[in-house]
Amino acid sequence: MIFVTVGTQLSFDRLIKAIEKWAIEQNYSDCVFQVGEQGYRPKIGKVFDFISGKEADEYFNNADVVIGHAGMGTILSCLSEGKPLVVMPRLYSLNEHRNDHQLATYMKLKELAGLHPADDETMLADAINSALAATASQGQLNHIAPPQITDYIKKIVF
Repeated sequence: MIFVTVGTQLSFDRLIKAIEKWAIEQNYSDCVFQVGEQGYRPKIGKVFDFISGKEADEYFNNADVVIGHAGMGTILSCLSEGKPLVVMPRLYSLNEHRNDHQLATYMKLKELAGLHPADDETMLADAINSALAATASQGQLNHIAPPQITDYIKKIVF
């Protein structure tokens, strides 16, 4: 199962539409989308505007792959739990956020093990396929990011 989250502040239609396109082309329907208020609602999978923390934890824990924006909560959760993450930043130039802090975070962290980066929607399909292939060959990631890494990330970002 793929769990897609856009966070609690804004919708991220460009990401959701690109995932929907990939899923339809791959005939993959085992997706759970958290799309935000007034976000684009894909025609496949389960779709929620928002879900409770408990529900989000359940979907997160059961997911083979998580796909999300470059928000620190999602990134740190995936690194801490060894969960493969496909990550694509919101862009200020496309009016997706109030500034480019997600792009800065993404550029700093995109080379970390367990992250499958997509600079934009044209790279998303390859990133999803890479994450699913890694999961299939390894099961879950067989390591959890050491606290030194997550502490370092928190220090440089916050």
